[in-house]
Amino acid sequence: MAKKVVATLKKEGGVSYAKVIKAVRSEKTGAYTFREEMVPAPMVQETLKK
Repeated sequence: MAKKVVATLKKEGGVSYAKVIKAVRSEKTGAYTFREEMVPAPMVQETLKK
């Protein structure tokens, strides 16, 4: 039986984080790749606007 591993990035009194996944199109091949970033929750909208 497999064990379930749980990891948290939030500590008591700390900043909560969000995982942002963006699809980015390659100029060479035209294929899409996915770029993942861990950002603080208040900065999610700023990150998506880039």
